[in-house]
Order: sequence, then C-alpha cells, then structure tokens
Amino acid sequence: MGTSRSELTDDALLLVSEVVANACLHAGGPTSLVLRCTEERLRIEVTDESPVAPRAGHRAGPSRPGGHGLLIVERVGRNWGWDPAVAGPGKSVWVEVDSR
Repeated sequence: MGTSRSELTDDALLLVSEVVANACLHAGGPTSLVLRCTEERLRIEVTDESPVAPRAGHRAGPSRPGGHGLLIVERVGRNWGWDPAVAGPGKSVWVEVDSR
C-alpha cells in the first residue's frame, strides 16, 4: 500500500519545520526557503549565513527535549545533505521526500 497524499503533506510540513527551526536555533535564522517539486520528489532547501556544517545531536536520553531535529530529518526524509553557499558565507541544508 502506498503513502497517502495527506501523509506526504504531513511529512513535508514536518521537514520544513525542522530545517527552518534548526536554522533559527543554530545559524542565526534562515535567509531563504526554496521548495522544488518534480513528479518523483519534493526538495526542501533552507539557506542560512553560518558556514558550520549541520550535525545530528545525540542527547543522553531520547525523551529529553531538543537535539532531535536532524534525527527526524534523517528518518522522515528520503535523502538529506548540505552544500556551501554559492556566494558569500553560509550554507544550504536540503532534504527530499517522495512526491507521490
């Protein structure tokens, strides 16, 4: 059985929330949010001005708040990564989900 349109939408909204929140918490806030959609995938890209690479935080206890953003991105997204900014300081963090 395939994934429903509602589940895909929920996943995309969760991922947007996580990557934007990470930019706010760790990189001074996002400078752009870009959504690129094809028949196969939705790519969510958030750019910020920090050159520091994102890394998943591993807390002592899984029930403790915070530090789970990239773990969620890893588990919900099909693929994720980051690229240095094309011009100036910063980076673009991206995550992809199936669009069907």
